[in-house]
Amino acid sequence: MARPPFDPRALPVDAVAGEAAVALERLTPQWLRQRFAEQPAWQAESADESAMLAGQRTPTPASVLIPLVAREAGLQLLLTRRTEHLSAHAGQISFPGGRAEEYDASAVDTALREAQEEIGLARAHVDVLGTLPHYLTGTGFCVTPVVALLQPPFELQADPGEVAEVFEVPLHFLMDGQNHQRLSVELPAGRRSFYAMPYGDYFIWGATAGMLRNLFHFLRA
Repeated sequence: MARPPFDPRALPVDAVAGEAAVALERLTPQWLRQRFAEQPAWQAESADESAMLAGQRTPTPASVLIPLVAREAGLQLLLTRRTEHLSAHAGQISFPGGRAEEYDASAVDTALREAQEEIGLARAHVDVLGTLPHYLTGTGFCVTPVVALLQPPFELQADPGEVAEVFEVPLHFLMDGQNHQRLSVELPAGRRSFYAMPYGDYFIWGATAGMLRNLFHFLRA
């Protein structure tokens, strides 16, 4: 199915998460590096998608790269918009990433390989900080989010077969609970709730927003 059986943009907002924004002094390369090194105690947020997998086949391992670009105005999150013709997640906002292959050395290696294939991001520009907890998706993947810093300048070359656009969103916008909407929809398998983080013309939702919520909790801990 190229698209979900509903339009998330058309759904009413059930609630706004509303937590205070992550302090700006925490949204710096130096602070993030220290946070991942320390690994404080915190609680990841469970997603409705993981419950949808109960009793199903073993999830397929996958990884995504959460690339934070060090700009003069502050850290920016690099995201992609998928092409419209894909068999899954067509037109959706996502991180660079994909399923693990047997020849990948690790979950981090999967994320770096996929980012290079999808958007032409050379590994030499990627400074991996660490990983977030696995995220189970309703489409049957167990995703390892790999958080990394990107130091400009670097060149990107999107694969036109997979990626329609590469863009950036200010990290401080995404790390503010006032910008985290809670939506829900009734599906044949039951009611599904998920987060959305609209930014201008970009509608960030589903697994991408869910993983950003966990980054939010990790940085606030």
